[in-house]
Amino acid sequence: MKKAVFPGSFDPITLGHVDIIKRALSLFDEIIIAIGVNADKKSMFSLEDRLNHIKETFKDESKIKVVSYTGLTVDLCKIEKAEYILRGLRNSSDFNYEQSIAQTNSSLANVESIFIMCSPHLSNISSSIVRDVIRNGGNYTKMVPRSVML
Repeated sequence: MKKAVFPGSFDPITLGHVDIIKRALSLFDEIIIAIGVNADKKSMFSLEDRLNHIKETFKDESKIKVVSYTGLTVDLCKIEKAEYILRGLRNSSDFNYEQSIAQTNSSLANVESIFIMCSPHLSNISSSIVRDVIRNGGNYTKMVPRSVML
């Protein structure tokens, strides 16, 4: 069984995340969407809200599992018996950032990272941009799945 972990803070999940996940479904038997919990980071949405947003977004998809975790992503991969880490890329800056993480993960746990480019019409969306739009009262409805809308 081919399993992949798709880690992130998902604060909130965006249509870019959804795009990557839906396109990756044909590659894996199971995708584990893993919300990393960082006690030092202040989130806009609670962990419970983020879990619910993702579960609601993928409620009809049997190949999706949603979990939260602390610590290293490779340790979660070992627990879940996942051989792959799935990552979405919007641009070359994302690649440069993700490359060293992927190499470290491979050396720590022999886990392969799979990169999928975000669809061009969604490549401008990031969780931090969505949070900024929300904080400033802007229209974010074209950036997130319905489950996120306040």
